[in-house]
Amino acid sequence: MEKKEKKFLTVAPFECAWIKDLKFREAGRGCVAFDAFAHNDVTVVFRENVGSQHYHYKRDNCPHYTVIIGSHRNSRLKIEVDGKTVVDVVGIGLCCSSAFQSYWISIYDGLISIGKGRYPFQNLVFEWLDANPNCSVRYVGLSSWDKHVGYRNVNVLPLTQNHLSLWKQVNSEYNGNDAEELDDEQTGYDKWGLQSFLESWELSDMLFIVGEEGRPVPAHRVILQASGNFCLSSSHGDVQLHQVAYPTLHALLQYVYAGQTQISETQLSSLWALSSQFEVMPLVKQCEEAMERLKANKTLLDSREIVELSYASSYIHSGGSFCCGLPIDIQRLWQFLSTGEYNDVGIYIEGQGLISRAHKVVLGLYSGTFAKMFTNGMCESNSAEVCFRDESPAALKAMLEFMYCGELRIEDNEDFGTLLLQLLLLSDKFGISLLHQECCKMLLECLSEGWSSSGRWSYNDFFYFAQDSVCPILQAVSSIPSCKLIKETCERKFSMHFDYCTTANLDFISLDETTFRNIIQHPDLTVTSEERVLDAILMWCMKSEKLSGWEVVNELITNSTLESVFKGRLQLVNDLLPSVRFPLLPYFLLKKLENTSLSKQISAFGDLVKEAINYIECRTATHGNDHNVRFQHRRSCYKELQYICDGDSNGVLYFSGTSYGEHPWVNPVLSKRIAITPSSPASRHTDPKVLVSRTYQGTCFAGPRMEDGNIFAWWMVDLGQDHQLMCNYYTLRQDGSRAYIRNWKFQGCMDGRTWIDLRVHENDQTMCKPGSSGFYLPVLPRMPQTPGTYAFASWSCTVTSTELSCASILPFSNKISYSGLSINDMESGKASRALHFRRV
Repeated sequence: MEKKEKKFLTVAPFECAWIKDLKFREAGRGCVAFDAFAHNDVTVVFRENVGSQHYHYKRDNCPHYTVIIGSHRNSRLKIEVDGKTVVDVVGIGLCCSSAFQSYWISIYDGLISIGKGRYPFQNLVFEWLDANPNCSVRYVGLSSWDKHVGYRNVNVLPLTQNHLSLWKQVNSEYNGNDAEELDDEQTGYDKWGLQSFLESWELSDMLFIVGEEGRPVPAHRVILQASGNFCLSSSHGDVQLHQVAYPTLHALLQYVYAGQTQISETQLSSLWALSSQFEVMPLVKQCEEAMERLKANKTLLDSREIVELSYASSYIHSGGSFCCGLPIDIQRLWQFLSTGEYNDVGIYIEGQGLISRAHKVVLGLYSGTFAKMFTNGMCESNSAEVCFRDESPAALKAMLEFMYCGELRIEDNEDFGTLLLQLLLLSDKFGISLLHQECCKMLLECLSEGWSSSGRWSYNDFFYFAQDSVCPILQAVSSIPSCKLIKETCERKFSMHFDYCTTANLDFISLDETTFRNIIQHPDLTVTSEERVLDAILMWCMKSEKLSGWEVVNELITNSTLESVFKGRLQLVNDLLPSVRFPLLPYFLLKKLENTSLSKQISAFGDLVKEAINYIECRTATHGNDHNVRFQHRRSCYKELQYICDGDSNGVLYFSGTSYGEHPWVNPVLSKRIAITPSSPASRHTDPKVLVSRTYQGTCFAGPRMEDGNIFAWWMVDLGQDHQLMCNYYTLRQDGSRAYIRNWKFQGCMDGRTWIDLRVHENDQTMCKPGSSGFYLPVLPRMPQTPGTYAFASWSCTVTSTELSCASILPFSNKISYSGLSINDMESGKASRALHFRRV
């Protein structure tokens, strides 16, 4: 209990809590979900920067949004922009002050949406669009007015246009046409609710003997004991109620099983006495209130009027448990599962023994499959055991826990993804639609943006979980109609991270034809090179047992036959190869492919390669194929840094110094984001960190050194093995001297040994005064003219009085069309990991 209390955050009046992790990943777009406990105002502030703990939104002069739920003594909803009220509506406030309630607030380019409940974009209560949106708000502050406010389970979710539609679609998946295809009998029990078992002999395990005539009334011990104290033993037995009339007992049971009942005024006192005897306290309280009203109105007690009583829960249950709206104590029900008290069925796994002791009525409420087992004359109908063969014990336990507490409780550990997928399959197998929906939502949360419902997993943890789990999830859900949205999300996730998903492991080889075809033809397919698409298709068609490229496949074909290499997928090779956009491959690579066994033995391959070469050399196909997708560039998985002007904050140096946009700028050499090596030893005037400093230095140079009998001076900037640079703008800045650099080379390499000249400068007259800068475009090695793209990136360099000083780093960069040049024109066909500036 003490551990649980630490999760609560209490904000004092006129204060605001700013937590480090409460930050939108993208400025102006995000969603915060939380539970709040307050007697009136719950105030959430959205700012561009973090405010003070003693800050209050009324005194804030910086641009911000303020959302106040339960303003004016818990009666209104208010939205303020920069302290000025723009929305003030009545009737949208806190429903109660006796328990935590769930809320969510999203901001998307000025559209502020507010709702209740655990899941965003469900139970929307209000929306407002700012005509002049503030797209800079990023940090979330939790504030209060004149009374303390308690917060818990506070999470910030990423928000994209796809994410907006994601949550709006997820519920409709279970109400659309796909649901009609399911067996009505299988899914009916959870729709009926507990009231369908009212005085039903099905799955009952006890009897009330009522009245002098001894009328038997069936019931279920676990349900009764979870709603009161009926003094029932763990063994079968009858409860004698000879002095109680049947209508009174019926009204009590109806209240327990349905959450509402009605009774005549003359029998109201008898119902109060019976509910007091069995300690059904919500009903006791309502009977007392009804009798007080009748007494105040001086209504005759022998009136034939009917009194209606209904259970009004102050707790909004987010999991969709059958206990919603019923006077059933969830904690007590959970305790019965833990202890096995009043159980009538044991859950076993073959070879592992007893997993749990449960109650047939609870299982039957959620699952039509279980209900049939226990009532349709199957062996389980006359047995107190249910035995499974290949199910996961952890998944079975989690399924039972959901049935009893209505919440999906899964620990955030390394087995999270596997367990969640097993639960999804279990819920589909047994027709537990509520659990199925919860699993789908959680999977979609993880797949969409790598968000953790508990917030304890880092973004990178969920990034790798999402990508590594895509193929197993696709294999599991491809045949389940109700998982259509998950399948589409996985296909999109795979296509957007195609390089990683096809090189991290070989799981994609097991995907079925339709799924794999959907991925390689997906409009969001994102790759660094069409060569990756070609390699993936060939590996999938040959069911490769190890990662390999087209060169390996070509060698296998040369030494064997097509039938032995591709086996049952030979025909699919011809069908899938048109998905490769051959015209986007480098010209030299196409010429190389033209003379391979792949081109000679696979007709479709040879035709596509020849078409691409003809397109590049003659451009004869340009006009007729302007709208053909094979001639259009795909999205790239690189991060774009757009050049604006010399010394701007958009360059690679600044980007690396900010930990790639995550933190305030720090010299990237000091933070070890990049490594800089000069040709001469480090000294006061040869300082690597000065090279990338944002502060102008008058003198910083690299001295000469002897290499292969020649004297050279250079600076080398290593971006790190995890990063590559595709550069097409760079800027040099002269220091305070008048020794202007005139002859030098701009080089790049991947391994630190083989350097490629990106541009050779001869008698460069650009810089002609101290402190001036020169703007340049790389010129790649001469190749036949090819169409293509060149990635934009800006970065800064410094030229000292005697030698060259330069620096650059860029982890990712989007391909953007520019002057018909292509980074693939380079001999390596790849971007550079390191840059080399050599004075000649």
